[in-house]
Amino acid sequence: MRVDYHTHSTYSDGRFMWSMCRAAEEADLNALGFADHCNVSPRDQQHRAKTALGFNLDITYERRREAIETMNERFDLTVHDGVEMDFDSRDIDVIADFLDEADFEYAIGSVHHLDGTNVHVEPYFAKKSDDEKATLVDEFYGEAVALIESELFDIAAHVDLVERNPALRDFATEDHFHRVAEAAESSRTLLEINAGRVLDEYGEFHPAPDFMDILDSYDLEFVLGTDSHTPEEIPERVEELEKFAAAHSLETTELNL
Repeated sequence: MRVDYHTHSTYSDGRFMWSMCRAAEEADLNALGFADHCNVSPRDQQHRAKTALGFNLDITYERRREAIETMNERFDLTVHDGVEMDFDSRDIDVIADFLDEADFEYAIGSVHHLDGTNVHVEPYFAKKSDDEKATLVDEFYGEAVALIESELFDIAAHVDLVERNPALRDFATEDHFHRVAEAAESSRTLLEINAGRVLDEYGEFHPAPDFMDILDSYDLEFVLGTDSHTPEEIPERVEELEKFAAAHSLETTELNL
């Protein structure tokens, strides 16, 4: 593994850039990409949520770009200027306009919300009936397919994010997995092998094993991302990703930046 495209800094919910870069050097990476969270939806609910979280990359990306230049001078490491955009198919036009204006080196797209709520919020989804949960999970995979088909992004991150939430886990079907795989096979958008929860309670990569078994039957390339928010996470997740890629004989690639 030579590059980690998916880390976060204090420009969203991660740690100081210098500490992340130092950890990347110690993990023998050649390059590190900062892909801080960004949401440009004009809808009131999303605007309030990002304001409450302090996710302001849509107005601070130029300042962060200056910081990235400083990291490139300071470390024996190529530091890339990326972004992780919240995707909602209702916001395609405004996302496209922002990405065109901001001109990041690369963009990661992620579906983070269902029913106006972050996918991780277990108590909210636990109150839903099984039929409602199944409908929401179907909606999630529909959005994941729309994300890939939009071709706004270089990378589609954690395309089975709903599996992290015990209340929504196991409602996905093979049909969902095939729909994502077919979309990816005919798109420039690459799927990510994401290690964001592999060493936590969830204990799996994204995509999870059943999904990965289906993806293996398609002609796909993958990129690797630790989804690290702290420097301590980078080396341990890099090691896990390298072992996973070797065990599955994955066709991994690097972006042409």
